[in-house]
Amino acid sequence: MNCNEVLAMPRFFRNEIDEDNIVLTGDDANHIGRSLRMRVGEEITVCCNGTDYRCNIGSITADAVYLDLIEKHRCAAEPDISVTLFQAVPKLDKLEYIIQKSVELGAARIVPVLTRRCVSRPDEKDFAKKKLPRLCRIAEEAAKQSGRGIIPEVTPLVSFRESVQMSSSLDRSILLYEEEGGRSFGEVDFDGIKTAGLFIGSEGGFDKEEADALVEAGAERVWLGKRILRCETAPITALSILMFLTNNM
Repeated sequence: MNCNEVLAMPRFFRNEIDEDNIVLTGDDANHIGRSLRMRVGEEITVCCNGTDYRCNIGSITADAVYLDLIEKHRCAAEPDISVTLFQAVPKLDKLEYIIQKSVELGAARIVPVLTRRCVSRPDEKDFAKKKLPRLCRIAEEAAKQSGRGIIPEVTPLVSFRESVQMSSSLDRSILLYEEEGGRSFGEVDFDGIKTAGLFIGSEGGFDKEEADALVEAGAERVWLGKRILRCETAPITALSILMFLTNNM
């Protein structure tokens, strides 16, 4: 069986796995038995921390699906660089789109950031209670659709200062800046880089003080040319370029 056939199987995610006793319960079990109408002997993939477990359905009960492990291997769809997208908060429908496409392109984490020029300014508690669960579901569905080996994390809303602090642990941080003066993506050295952060502005971009703060913290300012990209286009473009330059696309 080739990689494309494995990636096309129904995919289910677990945070930990017992290879001798792989059991799916709850919504996953219901989905297998009632929605997919799968039968004993059919194959599915269980994903755990970037590893794909190819399994046969051994038996199905009313509330559980018991699996027999066939083989395991590193998920072919997972990049070998872990990218965190620090996305200044746009309008919610745009954020949903950005999360979906960023997961498909290989982002490992999406961090919604409240910057000075954000037009949309959701309340932190309201965001966590009402919006974050939906955004996490979008990430999960995109991970399943694109054959990812993990469900990328969508974090709660953070301040700009918090986002800068979070980026300090990464090997490389990149600021997409719409004004001239930055380097091209091709000039950024990704050799040996395992973790990277991408800072993308909202509809109004970053103000100069924020951009200067990121550069002072070690971020490299990257310019994508004279065309001004929408805030929902910029992360898709940047992630595509980054994955290409690191041989992950």
